[in-house]
Amino acid sequence: MSADIPVSPATAAGPDEEGLAESFWAVARRLRRLSRQTLEPWEVNPGQARALGILTRHGALRLSALAERLRIAPRSATEVVDGLQERGLVARRPDPADRRAVLVTLTDEGVRVGAAIHAARHAEAERLFGGLDPTDRAHLARILRTLRD
Repeated sequence: MSADIPVSPATAAGPDEEGLAESFWAVARRLRRLSRQTLEPWEVNPGQARALGILTRHGALRLSALAERLRIAPRSATEVVDGLQERGLVARRPDPADRRAVLVTLTDEGVRVGAAIHAARHAEAERLFGGLDPTDRAHLARILRTLRD
């Protein structure tokens, strides 16, 4: 290579090798695409599906607690809940501990749809990660938890 042409780590690795970040983002894009496809039958977006999962695991929550668990702004959580309420998947009711506050709770249909989405996402994950041997899956899970935290 010419001395005046900078060499990036990706260039030095060779044209057929991707950098770690590029590989990670390619997998993330694939996961997002698969997730959108998996959610199509229920006409919910990934944020709404996450909210259903949180409500399934934790039961009725105040909107602020749901926003915190979703790691989004309260206003954005309101929009997520509005969409789910329009579909009949959640209901708002007064918090018995503080009548000024509102709890978000799953409806019977929300429980059914939440369970169906959970099963579909589990099957989706098995298809995606099923090609990895158990040791590689365990290593990947450990690495992703480390990066997440």
